[in-house]
Amino acid sequence: MELFNYKKSSDVLALSASFTDFTYKKHCHEEYAVGVTLRGIQQYHLDGHYQASHQNGVMLFNREQSHDGSSYDKAGIDYVMLYLKPEVVEDILGKKELRFSTPIVYDPQLARSILMLNHAVQSGQDEAKCSELLFSLVHLLSQSEIDTHIPGTRDGLVRKAKEMMFSRFDDVLKLDDLCTEFNMSKFQFIREFKSHAGISPYQFFLNCKVEHARQAIEKHQDVYSAVAECGFVDLTHLNRHFKRVFGVTAYEYMLQLN
Repeated sequence: MELFNYKKSSDVLALSASFTDFTYKKHCHEEYAVGVTLRGIQQYHLDGHYQASHQNGVMLFNREQSHDGSSYDKAGIDYVMLYLKPEVVEDILGKKELRFSTPIVYDPQLARSILMLNHAVQSGQDEAKCSELLFSLVHLLSQSEIDTHIPGTRDGLVRKAKEMMFSRFDDVLKLDDLCTEFNMSKFQFIREFKSHAGISPYQFFLNCKVEHARQAIEKHQDVYSAVAECGFVDLTHLNRHFKRVFGVTAYEYMLQLN
């Protein structure tokens, strides 16, 4: 059985999920993602390193951090996840960024804060309540997880490459243009990008298209406009890639938001 229930407030996307056999393909999110494993063992590779979140484990994903995901065994898993907009987090923290240094922690207070906000969004509580819970959660996250990370040369290369991909997600990936921009051969660029981002340029570009399709669905409540805006061949094409990242098709996601 697969259950992926998405609900959205103005600032947070909340997921309550339960499955046994489903497997997320490698992907990343533009948002911060934080969640709690409620039952079972949730296993995934985060930037290529194996992780296992047991019951009450709090999972912490940095922005654009590549990962997959599945249940450890046939017993299946139940969990919740929150997706937090970077601009909202920075506003709460006074322009600071979060940088999670530990992928999984067992912190009852933090888990409780995530569960309270997830419940508030899932049950449609008013925006003022959700905003207060989000404010408290972000400050809990920041108490020990802010990293004074100074971008290096390779960070700059990947960031610039991502900006170029974001600007043309409705088109095909122009790998030659990226290589010319950085004065690299095709395989040099692929190697440098993947070694830092944990995902290939093509996988990242496709992920961009899916993420922007999700945003288009939220904005227009229309899957066909998302197909057109984000350069998918047809709805079947979008649905296939959408399900690999979110567990539901684009059409099912639209229905859940209504």
